[in-house]
Amino acid sequence: MAYYKHGQFLTKDEGPEFDAIHKPGVATPFSGIYRCEVCGKSATSVYSHPLPAQNHHQHTSGQDHIRWSLVVKAHWK
Repeated sequence: MAYYKHGQFLTKDEGPEFDAIHKPGVATPFSGIYRCEVCGKSATSVYSHPLPAQNHHQHTSGQDHIRWSLVVKAHWK
């Protein structure tokens, strides 16, 4: 889960990039904070660098593989 203190620095966005699910190790489509759809842990990743690998964190035997979704997108002008 991602946390924040100063909400005035965040802007609501309904873009489709927040609905996409990504496999570990693929090129990061947007710099920002990503959340594991299975367990809720989060990690940051930078555009074009690989998303955290499958061994980034451990899941229990009953959980599926890591799958990342964008939670907070960094914006550069």
